[in-house]
Amino acid sequence: MVSYKDLGLVNTREMFAKAVKGGYAIPAFNFNNMEQLQAIVMAAAETKSPVILQVSKGARKYANATLLRYMAEGAVAYAKELGWEKPEIVLHLDHGDSFETCKDCVDSGFSSVMIDASSLPYEENIALTKKVVEYAHQFDVTVEAELGVLAGVEDEVSSAVSHYTKPEEVIDFATRTGCDSLAISIGTSHGAYKFTPEQCTRDPKTGKLVPPPLAFNVLHEVEKKLPGFPIVLHGSSSVPQDEVDTINAYGGKLPDAVGIPEEQLREASKSAVCKINIDSDSRLAMTAAVRKHLAENPSHFDPRQYLTPARDNMKKMYIHKIVNVLGSDGKAA
Repeated sequence: MVSYKDLGLVNTREMFAKAVKGGYAIPAFNFNNMEQLQAIVMAAAETKSPVILQVSKGARKYANATLLRYMAEGAVAYAKELGWEKPEIVLHLDHGDSFETCKDCVDSGFSSVMIDASSLPYEENIALTKKVVEYAHQFDVTVEAELGVLAGVEDEVSSAVSHYTKPEEVIDFATRTGCDSLAISIGTSHGAYKFTPEQCTRDPKTGKLVPPPLAFNVLHEVEKKLPGFPIVLHGSSSVPQDEVDTINAYGGKLPDAVGIPEEQLREASKSAVCKINIDSDSRLAMTAAVRKHLAENPSHFDPRQYLTPARDNMKKMYIHKIVNVLGSDGKAA
């Protein structure tokens, strides 16, 4: 058993309470490798923003669970090295699909876990979520649950259609499960193709897709039912069109990739939404930089040569999200 406190990590409880009260959201950035982790820590340390390091079940398998634990401990030490005296860093399991997966993460040093039982019938979702909560809370690990289903694909999580969260269920769900935060479905979705062309309009000037608005009416109803309760938005990458254009210009093929407009995420951040998940934007920033560098430098074969600009591009994107979208800069103690 490894306690996250021994790794220098924190859970989300106090972090979320401050965010809800302050009208901003905590960035939850997914990572799979060292360069992504470095970029996240550099951006958070530079902006003094609390940050959540997110790892999906697939990413944990890719990185190796043992290595991951030491990477998280190293992230805290690295943040201090960068001048952040008291780093506020969470290690969070994204979309845990079973009690066993969540338990294993709690036991190996995660400070927060998500149990995603949203695809199950309502009562089964409650039962599984409650089981995870009861185990995790013994070790002061916070638990995120999900109510409603997001469309799209992310690692092992996939759904062809979305189902909005039903506001009338949230009080019962939160009370009976004891979860610390709740991911809801209001029209966000996983992946770089968050909407089909049929769901969007097309800008006649640029030819780019314009996505439909999020269902803020659902969010506001949830807020009324659970005032002050921490709400989470998944599938909230904006899919920056400059990165998509760069990828396509250098041999990629991402036609009609579109995400959530940043102004809508800014609006959500000022509400009870205190955690916004961002994954695809990092992948796009990294891929765009790698493709561009290799196209312009065909003789390069040292990974450091193309991963350095990739890391720099991700750091720039993370800082932009922290400062201009989520408003979490300067909020760390």
